Amino acid sequence: MDVFEAIDSRIACRWFLDKPVDPKIVRALIERAARVASGGNLQPWQVYALTGAPLAALKAQVAAHIAGHDPRHDEAEYPIYPKSMWEPYKSRREEHGVQLYGALNVARDDHEGRLAQYKRNFEFFNAPVALFIAIDRKLGPGQWADLGGYIHALAFLARGHGLDTCPQESWARMHRIVRTFVNMPPEQMLFCAVAIGYGDHSHAANAFRSPRAPLADFCRFIGFD
Repeated sequence: MDVFEAIDSRIACRWFLDKPVDPKIVRALIERAARVASGGNLQPWQVYALTGAPLAALKAQVAAHIAGHDPRHDEAEYPIYPKSMWEPYKSRREEHGVQLYGALNVARDDHEGRLAQYKRNFEFFNAPVALFIAIDRKLGPGQWADLGGYIHALAFLARGHGLDTCPQESWARMHRIVRTFVNMPPEQMLFCAVAIGYGDHSHAANAFRSPRAPLADFCRFIGFD
């Protein structure tokens, strides 16, 4: 698979096959993604990789924590979204929800169904590998941008192995549990998790592609006439 196909075929995979991933591939993905651009070569990413029994134990711990309450109200270590959304971002986010829950046949007023789908984040959508991505708290916006580049490099490299991924900022709400479980030092902040595995492309949650804004909406060409 070439880089163009890898980028075009990447999705936020929301259900994975019950199929293990070779640990050598996981190690290679984590290592090779570190070739992304990094201002001043700071390389701000910190990665905690889990699979097998440790991953199952963490999922069980989180499941017990979120049982009987809505984890969307748990406070993350940073604002995942602005408190008030504005256009065009508000419409884009709402349309994405319409696509996802529509594909799953979950009605807008089915609050229990929507909550159940959200909680599947904390099952990693059945993925056999989970990465937790952290960053030093004292680093700034430039390093956060580099961190995003690292995460996307992981996703594209995974496609090269026929794997799918799902970056999950929702896990920032579980930072206290994750921190203790992986022994993350206090100077690090949990940014997100990344689920990795072989995507189940027959599952309804993977049956749509989120649209992208047309080029004219986000790019101004100067001197290209």
